[in-house]
Amino acid sequence: MDRFRVLEKPAVFISNHMSTLETIILPGIIQPIKSATFVIKQELMHYPYFKEILRARNPIIVGRSNPREDLMKVLREGTELLNSGTSIILFPQTTRSVVLDPGSFNSLGIKLAKRTGSAVVPVALVTDAWGNGKRLKDFGKIDPKKAVHFAFGDPLTINSQGAEEHNSVLAFIRQKLSEWDRPDCLPESSHV
Repeated sequence: MDRFRVLEKPAVFISNHMSTLETIILPGIIQPIKSATFVIKQELMHYPYFKEILRARNPIIVGRSNPREDLMKVLREGTELLNSGTSIILFPQTTRSVVLDPGSFNSLGIKLAKRTGSAVVPVALVTDAWGNGKRLKDFGKIDPKKAVHFAFGDPLTINSQGAEEHNSVLAFIRQKLSEWDRPDCLPESSHV
């Protein structure tokens, strides 16, 4: 937390995404230091009670059927939120996954940070202790035997087009997954 406590402005937090757990835990970690909200999928707004909790965070809601439209919405609303002092938490993978797939890890957070001059804070996590549900994917069983990990990287300033910083976020997450002895979370090419 000390890594982003030093930032004077709001930031874009970019994280891998494994379960519903980080949606609940990350605001509890970040909010005491920096006001924050999420970019979330529209489907989450259909769950009774849970949607009210999410709505209270004033999230950016994307439909995920039109990537171009989602990009424009995140850039527009994200810029407004960052300029008003609210940090953004983004999960750039196309869907939750235990395995970090660099190919599905989009650069939306980097684009938003570049547009607003905000720092990017890499976030690595392992939260598969909360599994997927059978009836409701977002609400599965919790396995208390599995360890949960969160780590925040040093803030990054976007230079040039942001490709280097995007790769740095991925490298930070890979490094933490290795340190936490979770090779099952790394792409096949990393299992050397």
